[in-house]
Amino acid sequence: MADKNLVSTKKCPSCQQWSQWQQQGADRCEHCGEFLDPRTHAEDQQQAATEHLRGGIELIQINPEDGGIVWFFKTIVRGGQLLFIAILGFIVWLVTAIAA
Repeated sequence: MADKNLVSTKKCPSCQQWSQWQQQGADRCEHCGEFLDPRTHAEDQQQAATEHLRGGIELIQINPEDGGIVWFFKTIVRGGQLLFIAILGFIVWLVTAIAA
């Protein structure tokens, strides 16, 4: 069983002091308040922005370990999803163009 008293620490790239670290991109230094891992934080922010731009649409996942038949049907379903999104986008564009 893991010891619950173990604590991860990381040296702050800004002030060079050691702070407790939960291994998350949003963890901040206890001393200066800067991010302990600014690169991971920036990647998390970029991923969140990309997800926001995508509108939260979840396409079916095609995994590398999927067999040939499963891959084929998932590809067809994903194509249907993309076609549906394209049709909706066209309708929204058309209504916007007519209203303008």
